[in-house]
Amino acid sequence: MKTHKTNHLKLPQTKSAYLEFCMSIVFGLCALLCVFAVGMICVFLFVNAIPTIAKIGFSDFIFGTSWSPLIGEFGIFPMIVGSIYITALAIVFGVPIGVLSAIYMAYFCPKPLLRFFTPCIELLAGIPSIVYGFFGLIVIVPIVGEVFDTSGKGLLSASILLAMMILPTIILVSKTSIQAVSKSYFEGALALGATQERAVFFVVIKDAKSGILASVILGIGRAIGEAMAVIVIAGNQAIIPESISDGVRTLTTNIVLELGYAEGLHRDVLIASSVVLFVFILGINLCFNALKMEKKK
Repeated sequence: MKTHKTNHLKLPQTKSAYLEFCMSIVFGLCALLCVFAVGMICVFLFVNAIPTIAKIGFSDFIFGTSWSPLIGEFGIFPMIVGSIYITALAIVFGVPIGVLSAIYMAYFCPKPLLRFFTPCIELLAGIPSIVYGFFGLIVIVPIVGEVFDTSGKGLLSASILLAMMILPTIILVSKTSIQAVSKSYFEGALALGATQERAVFFVVIKDAKSGILASVILGIGRAIGEAMAVIVIAGNQAIIPESISDGVRTLTTNIVLELGYAEGLHRDVLIASSVVLFVFILGINLCFNALKMEKKK
């Protein structure tokens, strides 16, 4: 009887261990698939881009200021500058609003309002890019044009629109990070005499820095990789902007506008431009990881 009982108890444990082993294999294959996809993208981009950049010349390609494919001039420096300017301004506009909104929703927002705000922000994240572009064209562009006495299409309009587009990412990720901080930190600060605002900003936010930085990095990735909305209101001028009201063209918009009809060297140059964009994103993520490692030390 004891032997029968022992076998009966071991059987479920064996099945559980077997199931865990199978699921670990499935999870591992999924992770390997993701790594394989990234690797294939890298191989495709760099195999096509390196010979093209070598043919044109690295300095002429990266630092050239003239983009005229018909006469064989492929300088992408104006698009690089445009991408950096638009992304930087979008972060300047969007990050403070996004982080402060996340703080409000996590600690100060009444529950009835929170039940209203959360779906609205999630809906904002799901709006298609082209719809944002139409909104910018009808609402933002006329206002900017009236203020600066221009057409309204340019760097400032595109930055404001991108700031709106990255808000949901920053708010939702920051809110989750803030709420993940143990409530005991907040309650301990209150018990020591801190006001609610000081407890949040000097205790909770300090512990949630890593998640907030992650939201900013995701926002930067969204802003620098956006194309459709920027095409509509950026002005699409392949020049280095001298003021915030000037027209501008980013790397993504340049690729989208010309890839449909590009052939030969022109097409290869556009692929090489995507490598520059890829390196930007990779550099941003590496800087973020280095910053996290430095904070851990």
